Amino acid sequence: MSEWTDSIVGDRMTVDREFNDRVTASEFSNQEWGLIMTATELDIENADNPETARLIADTENLSQIMPELDTVQSQMSQMGGSPRDTGGGSGGGVVESIKGVLGLGSNDNGSDEERLEAAERLAQAYADELQSHLEAAGKWKQVRVAYQE
Repeated sequence: MSEWTDSIVGDRMTVDREFNDRVTASEFSNQEWGLIMTATELDIENADNPETARLIADTENLSQIMPELDTVQSQMSQMGGSPRDTGGGSGGGVVESIKGVLGLGSNDNGSDEERLEAAERLAQAYADELQSHLEAAGKWKQVRVAYQE
């Protein structure tokens, strides 16, 4: 099935650029998003039916990378704060980094379950955006046919 995904590499690059604003507005850094998409496989549900065919993000493997997402977040915090930090307030930067290393910092990213659900939603939003792009470019039928082969 990798042949059908190979045929949309250029489309994915276009959607990646367009989707970057959504990633930036999310709770995930670009590095975390890269890991999420590495663990996510794209699949087509009901590929044989043009009316109900839908590009879906198969996020079954995401739970396996959650510890790595935590590691990325921790490393970013240790380097002076995450990209989500505003830099304001009395506890930013070095102090928060030290507190994080000591395990005293607050985890404002929510539980792993909440982050997993957020990653799943964002991955599906990406799949929806990619399908819309393929439909607008007149390639959706061709992709569905290639998927079935």
